[in-house]
Amino acid sequence: MTGERLAQGLAELADERVDHRFKGLPPDAEGLTVGELAAERRNLFDGGFTTPVLALSAEAVEHNLAALETYSTRHGLAFAPHGKTCMAPQLFARQLEHGAWGITAAVPHQARVYRTYGIQRIFLANELVDAAALRWLAGELAADPDFRFVCYVDSLPGIALMDAALREAGATRPVDVVIELGAGEGARTGVRTEAECLELADAIAGVDTLRLVGVAGYEGEVPDADGERVRAWLRRLVSLAVEFDKAGRFADLDRIVVSAGGSAWFDAVAEVFEEIPALSAPVLKLLRSGAYVSHDDGHYRRLTPFNRIPDEGDLQPAFRLWAQVVSRPTPGQAFLNAGKRDAAHDLDLPRAQVVRSGRDGSERPADGITVTGLSDQHAWLATERAGDVEVGDWVGLGLSHPCTSFDKWQLIPLVERDGTVVDFVRTFF
Repeated sequence: MTGERLAQGLAELADERVDHRFKGLPPDAEGLTVGELAAERRNLFDGGFTTPVLALSAEAVEHNLAALETYSTRHGLAFAPHGKTCMAPQLFARQLEHGAWGITAAVPHQARVYRTYGIQRIFLANELVDAAALRWLAGELAADPDFRFVCYVDSLPGIALMDAALREAGATRPVDVVIELGAGEGARTGVRTEAECLELADAIAGVDTLRLVGVAGYEGEVPDADGERVRAWLRRLVSLAVEFDKAGRFADLDRIVVSAGGSAWFDAVAEVFEEIPALSAPVLKLLRSGAYVSHDDGHYRRLTPFNRIPDEGDLQPAFRLWAQVVSRPTPGQAFLNAGKRDAAHDLDLPRAQVVRSGRDGSERPADGITVTGLSDQHAWLATERAGDVEVGDWVGLGLSHPCTSFDKWQLIPLVERDGTVVDFVRTFF
Protein backbone atom coordinates (compact mmCIF):
# COMPACT_ATOMS: atom_id res chain seq x y z
CA MET A 1 0.00 0.00 0.00
CA THR A 2 2.80 2.44 0.87
CA GLY A 3 4.51 1.88 -2.44
CA GLU A 4 1.22 2.39 -4.26
CA ARG A 5 0.54 5.69 -2.50
CA LEU A 6 4.03 6.93 -3.22
CA ALA A 7 3.88 5.87 -6.87
CA GLN A 8 0.49 7.54 -7.28
CA GLY A 9 1.76 10.73 -5.65
CA LEU A 10 4.81 10.86 -7.90
CA ALA A 11 2.61 10.30 -10.96
CA GLU A 12 0.46 13.23 -9.87
CA LEU A 13 3.57 15.40 -9.61
CA ALA A 14 4.48 14.48 -13.19
CA ASP A 15 0.96 15.54 -14.26
CA GLU A 16 1.32 19.03 -12.77
CA ARG A 17 1.22 21.80 -15.36
CA VAL A 18 4.23 24.01 -16.01
CA ASP A 19 3.37 27.67 -15.54
CA HIS A 20 4.44 30.96 -13.96
CA ARG A 21 4.82 29.43 -10.49
CA PHE A 22 8.09 27.76 -11.41
CA LYS A 23 10.99 30.09 -12.03
CA GLY A 24 13.68 29.35 -14.56
CA LEU A 25 11.56 27.04 -16.73
CA PRO A 26 11.18 27.65 -20.48
CA PRO A 27 8.36 30.10 -21.26
CA ASP A 28 7.39 28.01 -24.27
CA ALA A 29 6.77 25.02 -21.97
CA GLU A 30 3.71 26.75 -20.48
CA GLY A 31 0.84 24.26 -20.36
CA LEU A 32 2.95 21.12 -20.70
CA THR A 33 2.93 18.72 -17.80
CA VAL A 34 6.14 18.32 -15.86
CA GLY A 35 6.39 14.78 -17.20
CA GLU A 36 5.95 15.93 -20.78
CA LEU A 37 8.65 18.57 -20.38
CA ALA A 38 11.03 16.04 -18.81
CA ALA A 39 10.37 13.63 -21.69
CA GLU A 40 11.58 16.28 -24.16
CA ARG A 41 15.04 16.04 -22.55
CA ARG A 42 15.84 19.65 -23.30
CA ASN A 43 19.30 21.04 -22.72
CA LEU A 44 19.62 23.41 -19.80
CA PHE A 45 21.67 25.89 -21.81
CA ASP A 46 19.91 26.05 -25.16
CA GLY A 47 16.51 24.56 -24.39
CA GLY A 48 14.77 27.79 -23.43
CA PHE A 49 15.50 27.84 -19.71
CA THR A 50 15.78 31.34 -18.26
CA THR A 51 18.24 32.61 -15.68
CA PRO A 52 18.59 32.32 -12.81
CA VAL A 53 18.01 28.57 -12.74
CA LEU A 54 19.07 26.07 -10.10
CA ALA A 55 20.19 22.66 -11.32
CA LEU A 56 20.80 19.37 -9.52
CA SER A 57 23.41 17.02 -10.91
CA ALA A 58 21.79 13.67 -11.69
CA GLU A 59 25.11 11.87 -11.32
CA ALA A 60 26.02 13.50 -7.99
CA VAL A 61 22.61 12.79 -6.44
CA GLU A 62 22.85 9.11 -7.38
CA HIS A 63 26.42 8.93 -6.07
CA ASN A 64 25.43 10.46 -2.74
CA LEU A 65 22.39 8.21 -2.28
CA ALA A 66 24.57 5.16 -2.83
CA ALA A 67 27.35 6.46 -0.57
CA LEU A 68 25.19 6.76 2.55
CA GLU A 69 23.39 3.50 1.82
CA THR A 70 26.75 1.72 1.69
CA TYR A 71 28.05 3.47 4.80
CA SER A 72 24.92 2.74 6.86
CA THR A 73 24.84 -0.90 5.83
CA ARG A 74 28.53 -1.37 6.56
CA HIS A 75 28.09 -0.04 10.10
CA GLY A 76 24.78 -1.69 10.96
CA LEU A 77 22.86 1.59 11.06
CA ALA A 78 19.25 2.14 10.15
CA PHE A 79 18.83 5.38 8.25
CA ALA A 80 16.03 7.95 8.47
CA PRO A 81 17.41 10.92 6.50
CA HIS A 82 16.11 14.30 7.57
CA GLY A 83 13.58 15.29 4.96
CA LYS A 84 13.49 18.95 5.97
CA THR A 85 16.61 19.41 3.84
CA CYS A 86 14.86 18.89 0.51
CA MET A 87 11.13 18.39 1.20
CA ALA A 88 11.02 16.52 -2.10
CA PRO A 89 8.90 13.34 -2.36
CA GLN A 90 10.85 12.19 -5.43
CA LEU A 91 14.06 12.25 -3.40
CA PHE A 92 12.32 10.56 -0.46
CA ALA A 93 11.34 7.76 -2.82
CA ARG A 94 14.92 7.36 -3.97
CA GLN A 95 16.20 7.41 -0.38
CA LEU A 96 13.78 4.61 0.48
CA GLU A 97 14.91 2.69 -2.61
CA HIS A 98 18.44 3.07 -1.27
CA GLY A 99 17.54 1.38 1.99
CA ALA A 100 16.24 4.19 4.23
CA TRP A 101 14.19 2.93 7.20
CA GLY A 102 11.99 6.03 7.07
CA ILE A 103 12.20 9.82 6.83
CA THR A 104 12.87 12.31 9.65
CA ALA A 105 10.75 15.45 10.09
CA ALA A 106 11.04 18.51 12.30
CA VAL A 107 7.51 19.99 12.32
CA PRO A 108 3.94 18.73 11.73
CA HIS A 109 3.64 20.23 8.25
CA GLN A 110 6.54 18.11 7.07
CA ALA A 111 4.98 14.97 8.53
CA ARG A 112 1.72 15.75 6.71
CA VAL A 113 3.59 16.03 3.41
CA TYR A 114 5.29 12.71 4.10
CA ARG A 115 1.99 10.98 4.83
CA THR A 116 0.39 12.43 1.72
CA TYR A 117 3.04 10.56 -0.24
CA GLY A 118 2.72 7.35 1.73
CA ILE A 119 5.79 7.55 3.95
CA GLN A 120 5.16 4.78 6.44
CA ARG A 121 7.85 5.49 9.05
CA ILE A 122 8.37 9.01 10.37
CA PHE A 123 10.78 10.11 13.09
CA LEU A 124 9.90 13.62 14.26
CA ALA A 125 13.01 15.12 15.86
CA ASN A 126 11.11 17.55 18.05
CA GLU A 127 8.65 17.53 20.90
CA LEU A 128 5.13 17.64 19.45
CA VAL A 129 2.78 19.71 21.63
CA ASP A 130 0.44 21.25 19.03
CA ALA A 131 -3.06 19.98 19.85
CA ALA A 132 -4.29 20.25 16.25
CA ALA A 133 -1.28 18.29 14.99
CA LEU A 134 -1.75 15.66 17.68
CA ARG A 135 -5.41 15.23 16.65
CA TRP A 136 -4.24 14.69 13.08
CA LEU A 137 -1.59 12.23 14.25
CA ALA A 138 -4.11 10.26 16.32
CA GLY A 139 -6.27 9.94 13.23
CA GLU A 140 -3.36 8.75 11.09
CA LEU A 141 -2.35 6.13 13.65
CA ALA A 142 -5.94 4.90 14.01
CA ALA A 143 -6.49 4.66 10.26
CA ASP A 144 -3.28 2.79 9.46
CA PRO A 145 -2.05 0.12 11.86
CA ASP A 146 1.20 -0.19 9.88
CA PHE A 147 2.11 3.50 10.25
CA ARG A 148 5.11 3.94 12.57
CA PHE A 149 5.67 7.34 14.18
CA VAL A 150 8.27 8.34 16.79
CA CYS A 151 8.89 11.78 18.29
CA TYR A 152 10.94 13.47 21.00
CA VAL A 153 9.88 14.45 24.49
CA ASP A 154 12.05 16.71 26.62
CA SER A 155 9.80 18.21 29.31
CA LEU A 156 7.12 17.38 31.85
CA PRO A 157 4.80 20.13 30.49
CA GLY A 158 5.26 18.68 27.02
CA ILE A 159 4.21 15.23 28.19
CA ALA A 160 1.15 16.72 29.91
CA LEU A 161 0.14 18.64 26.77
CA MET A 162 0.58 15.57 24.57
CA ASP A 163 -1.42 13.40 26.93
CA ALA A 164 -4.29 15.89 27.19
CA ALA A 165 -4.52 16.44 23.42
CA LEU A 166 -4.37 12.73 22.60
CA ARG A 167 -7.01 11.85 25.20
CA GLU A 168 -9.28 14.60 23.86
CA ALA A 169 -8.73 13.25 20.34
CA GLY A 170 -9.75 9.75 21.45
CA ALA A 171 -6.41 8.27 20.41
CA THR A 172 -6.61 4.52 19.98
CA ARG A 173 -2.85 3.91 19.73
CA PRO A 174 -0.17 5.36 21.97
CA VAL A 175 2.37 7.67 20.38
CA ASP A 176 5.89 6.26 20.51
CA VAL A 177 8.33 8.71 22.08
CA VAL A 178 12.06 8.92 22.75
CA ILE A 179 13.55 11.07 25.48
CA GLU A 180 15.84 13.69 24.00
CA LEU A 181 19.13 14.09 25.82
CA GLY A 182 20.42 17.62 25.35
CA ALA A 183 23.92 18.04 24.02
CA GLY A 184 25.09 20.23 26.91
CA GLU A 185 24.65 23.58 28.59
CA GLY A 186 23.86 26.25 26.06
CA ALA A 187 22.87 23.69 23.44
CA ARG A 188 19.50 23.65 21.74
CA THR A 189 16.63 21.42 22.91
CA GLY A 190 16.76 18.32 25.12
CA VAL A 191 16.91 17.33 28.77
CA ARG A 192 20.12 18.51 30.41
CA THR A 193 20.65 15.78 33.03
CA GLU A 194 20.11 12.05 33.38
CA ALA A 195 18.10 12.68 36.54
CA GLU A 196 15.62 14.74 34.55
CA CYS A 197 15.46 11.96 31.96
CA LEU A 198 14.34 9.58 34.72
CA GLU A 199 11.59 12.01 35.74
CA LEU A 200 10.33 12.09 32.18
CA ALA A 201 10.40 8.29 31.94
CA ASP A 202 8.29 8.09 35.11
CA ALA A 203 5.82 10.60 33.69
CA ILE A 204 5.51 8.68 30.41
CA ALA A 205 4.89 5.47 32.33
CA GLY A 206 2.02 7.23 34.10
CA VAL A 207 -0.03 7.87 30.95
CA ASP A 208 -1.47 5.46 28.42
CA THR A 209 -1.31 7.82 25.44
CA LEU A 210 2.49 7.64 25.15
CA ARG A 211 4.95 4.75 24.96
CA LEU A 212 8.66 5.13 25.70
CA VAL A 213 10.64 3.35 22.97
CA GLY A 214 14.15 4.77 23.34
CA VAL A 215 16.46 7.76 23.58
CA ALA A 216 17.78 10.24 21.05
CA GLY A 217 19.54 13.54 20.52
CA TYR A 218 21.62 15.61 18.16
CA GLU A 219 25.38 15.60 18.57
CA GLY A 220 25.75 18.57 16.24
CA GLU A 221 24.76 20.80 19.17
CA VAL A 222 27.60 19.65 21.46
CA PRO A 223 29.28 22.89 22.62
CA ASP A 224 32.79 23.41 21.18
CA ALA A 225 32.33 20.16 19.32
CA ASP A 226 35.33 17.99 18.54
CA GLY A 227 35.68 14.25 18.22
CA GLU A 228 36.34 13.68 21.91
CA ARG A 229 33.42 15.80 23.14
CA VAL A 230 31.00 14.37 20.59
CA ARG A 231 31.93 10.78 21.46
CA ALA A 232 31.60 11.54 25.17
CA TRP A 233 28.07 12.85 24.67
CA LEU A 234 27.13 9.88 22.48
CA ARG A 235 28.34 7.54 25.20
CA ARG A 236 26.08 9.36 27.67
CA LEU A 237 23.19 8.69 25.29
CA VAL A 238 24.06 5.00 25.03
CA SER A 239 24.46 4.70 28.81
CA LEU A 240 21.03 6.24 29.28
CA ALA A 241 19.50 3.61 27.01
CA VAL A 242 21.32 0.84 28.90
CA GLU A 243 20.14 2.12 32.28
CA PHE A 244 16.55 2.46 31.09
CA ASP A 245 16.66 -1.10 29.80
CA LYS A 246 18.07 -2.46 33.06
CA ALA A 247 15.23 -0.73 34.90
CA GLY A 248 12.64 -2.42 32.67
CA ARG A 249 11.61 0.78 30.91
CA PHE A 250 11.55 -0.96 27.51
CA ALA A 251 9.53 -4.04 28.42
CA ASP A 252 7.50 -5.62 25.61
CA LEU A 253 9.19 -3.66 22.80
CA ASP A 254 10.19 -5.36 19.57
CA ARG A 255 12.81 -2.64 18.94
CA ILE A 256 14.60 -0.14 21.20
CA VAL A 257 15.39 3.12 19.39
CA VAL A 258 18.73 4.86 19.89
CA SER A 259 19.05 7.75 17.47
CA ALA A 260 21.48 10.56 16.64
CA GLY A 261 23.39 11.76 13.65
CA GLY A 262 23.55 14.91 11.61
CA SER A 263 25.78 15.35 8.59
CA ALA A 264 28.98 16.39 10.41
CA TRP A 265 29.61 13.56 12.89
CA PHE A 266 28.02 10.39 11.55
CA ASP A 267 31.40 8.65 11.82
CA ALA A 268 31.39 9.24 15.58
CA VAL A 269 27.79 8.01 15.76
CA ALA A 270 28.73 4.82 13.92
CA GLU A 271 31.74 4.24 16.18
CA VAL A 272 29.90 4.71 19.48
CA PHE A 273 26.73 2.91 18.40
CA GLU A 274 28.85 -0.13 17.63
CA GLU A 275 29.56 -0.20 21.38
CA ILE A 276 25.89 -0.62 22.34
CA PRO A 277 25.65 -3.89 24.29
CA ALA A 278 22.90 -6.47 23.87
CA LEU A 279 19.66 -5.17 25.40
CA SER A 280 16.32 -6.81 26.10
CA ALA A 281 15.25 -6.21 22.49
CA PRO A 282 17.15 -5.52 19.28
CA VAL A 283 18.35 -1.92 18.98
CA LEU A 284 17.34 0.25 16.05
CA LYS A 285 20.49 2.37 15.65
CA LEU A 286 18.94 5.22 13.75
CA LEU A 287 21.06 7.74 11.84
CA ARG A 288 19.32 10.92 10.62
CA SER A 289 21.77 12.77 8.34
CA GLY A 290 19.92 14.76 5.67
CA ALA A 291 22.22 17.18 3.86
CA TYR A 292 24.10 14.37 2.10
CA VAL A 293 21.58 13.99 -0.73
CA SER A 294 22.80 17.17 -2.44
CA HIS A 295 25.88 17.92 -0.30
CA ASP A 296 27.31 21.39 -1.07
CA ASP A 297 30.34 23.43 -2.07
CA GLY A 298 30.86 25.11 1.29
CA HIS A 299 29.74 24.27 4.82
CA TYR A 300 29.19 20.52 4.46
CA ARG A 301 32.07 20.08 2.07
CA ARG A 302 34.28 21.27 4.94
CA LEU A 303 32.48 19.30 7.65
CA THR A 304 31.68 15.93 6.10
CA PRO A 305 33.10 13.00 8.06
CA PHE A 306 34.36 11.56 4.78
CA ASN A 307 37.17 14.11 5.04
CA ARG A 308 38.32 12.15 8.10
CA ILE A 309 37.53 8.70 6.70
CA PRO A 310 38.20 8.95 2.94
CA ASP A 311 38.49 5.18 2.62
CA GLU A 312 34.79 4.92 3.58
CA GLY A 313 33.51 6.97 0.65
CA ASP A 314 32.84 10.54 -0.37
CA LEU A 315 30.03 12.94 -1.25
CA GLN A 316 29.75 15.16 -4.31
CA PRO A 317 28.22 18.65 -4.50
CA ALA A 318 25.05 18.36 -6.59
CA PHE A 319 23.83 21.97 -6.79
CA ARG A 320 24.82 24.56 -9.34
CA LEU A 321 23.01 27.87 -9.67
CA TRP A 322 23.29 29.37 -13.13
CA ALA A 323 22.92 33.15 -13.39
CA GLN A 324 23.63 35.65 -16.14
CA VAL A 325 25.84 38.71 -16.22
CA VAL A 326 23.41 41.61 -16.64
CA SER A 327 25.71 44.53 -15.83
CA ARG A 328 29.45 45.25 -16.17
CA PRO A 329 29.76 48.83 -14.91
CA THR A 330 33.53 48.80 -14.30
CA PRO A 331 36.48 46.55 -15.21
CA GLY A 332 36.57 45.26 -11.64
CA GLN A 333 32.88 44.74 -11.09
CA ALA A 334 29.99 42.76 -12.58
CA PHE A 335 26.48 41.81 -11.52
CA LEU A 336 24.50 38.60 -11.96
CA ASN A 337 20.72 38.32 -11.99
CA ALA A 338 20.57 35.96 -8.98
CA GLY A 339 20.51 37.05 -5.36
CA LYS A 340 19.16 36.20 -1.91
CA ARG A 341 15.86 35.01 -3.39
CA ASP A 342 17.71 32.35 -5.36
CA ALA A 343 20.89 31.33 -3.51
CA ALA A 344 21.70 30.04 -0.05
CA HIS A 345 23.59 32.72 1.86
CA ASP A 346 23.10 32.02 5.58
CA LEU A 347 26.43 30.19 6.00
CA ASP A 348 28.63 31.20 3.06
CA LEU A 349 28.28 33.28 -0.07
CA PRO A 350 28.04 31.38 -3.36
CA ARG A 351 31.30 30.62 -5.15
CA ALA A 352 31.82 31.32 -8.84
CA GLN A 353 32.94 28.05 -10.43
CA VAL A 354 32.56 28.25 -14.19
CA VAL A 355 31.79 30.82 -16.88
CA ARG A 356 29.78 29.81 -19.92
CA SER A 357 30.22 32.20 -22.82
CA GLY A 358 27.08 33.99 -23.93
CA ARG A 359 28.58 34.15 -27.42
CA ASP A 360 29.48 30.55 -28.23
CA GLY A 361 28.62 28.41 -25.17
CA SER A 362 32.23 27.52 -24.41
CA GLU A 363 33.06 27.02 -20.74
CA ARG A 364 36.08 28.08 -18.72
CA PRO A 365 36.95 28.11 -15.00
CA ALA A 366 35.78 31.22 -13.16
CA ASP A 367 39.32 32.20 -12.22
CA GLY A 368 39.65 35.67 -10.77
CA ILE A 369 35.91 36.01 -10.12
CA THR A 370 34.60 36.32 -6.55
CA VAL A 371 31.07 36.77 -5.24
CA THR A 372 31.41 39.57 -2.69
CA GLY A 373 27.77 40.11 -1.75
CA LEU A 374 24.12 39.46 -2.55
CA SER A 375 21.20 41.81 -2.98
CA ASP A 376 17.66 40.48 -3.29
CA GLN A 377 18.04 39.81 -7.01
CA HIS A 378 21.71 40.51 -7.77
CA ALA A 379 25.02 38.87 -7.01
CA TRP A 380 27.97 41.27 -6.71
CA LEU A 381 31.07 40.04 -8.51
CA ALA A 382 34.62 41.30 -8.12
CA THR A 383 36.74 40.56 -11.20
CA GLU A 384 40.50 40.70 -11.49
CA ARG A 385 40.60 41.35 -15.23
CA ALA A 386 38.39 43.29 -17.62
CA GLY A 387 37.95 40.21 -19.83
CA ASP A 388 36.87 37.79 -17.10
CA VAL A 389 33.17 38.11 -17.95
CA GLU A 390 30.95 40.12 -20.24
CA VAL A 391 27.26 40.92 -20.30
CA GLY A 392 25.34 37.86 -21.44
CA ASP A 393 27.71 35.23 -20.00
CA TRP A 394 26.30 32.56 -17.73
CA VAL A 395 28.12 31.99 -14.45
CA GLY A 396 27.75 28.69 -12.57
CA LEU A 397 27.74 29.14 -8.80
CA GLY A 398 28.45 26.58 -6.11
CA LEU A 399 26.26 26.91 -3.01
CA SER A 400 26.71 26.36 0.71
CA HIS A 401 23.97 24.82 2.90
CA PRO A 402 21.49 22.53 1.12
CA CYS A 403 18.61 23.31 3.50
CA THR A 404 18.45 26.93 2.41
CA SER A 405 19.03 26.11 -1.25
CA PHE A 406 16.14 23.72 -1.81
CA ASP A 407 13.61 25.99 -0.10
CA LYS A 408 14.00 28.78 -2.66
CA TRP A 409 12.94 26.62 -5.60
CA GLN A 410 9.65 24.76 -6.14
CA LEU A 411 10.73 22.83 -9.23
CA ILE A 412 14.40 22.01 -9.82
CA PRO A 413 15.80 20.54 -13.05
CA LEU A 414 17.73 17.31 -12.61
CA VAL A 415 20.54 17.63 -15.13
CA GLU A 416 22.97 15.13 -16.57
CA ARG A 417 26.61 16.00 -17.11
CA ASP A 418 26.08 17.09 -20.72
CA GLY A 419 23.29 19.51 -19.76
CA THR A 420 20.35 17.22 -20.59
CA VAL A 421 17.42 17.80 -18.23
CA VAL A 422 16.02 14.37 -17.38
CA ASP A 423 13.53 15.21 -14.61
CA PHE A 424 12.28 17.93 -12.29
CA VAL A 425 12.33 17.72 -8.48
CA ARG A 426 9.25 19.20 -6.78
CA THR A 427 9.68 20.68 -3.29
CA PHE A 428 7.10 21.47 -0.59
CA PHE A 429 8.15 24.20 1.86
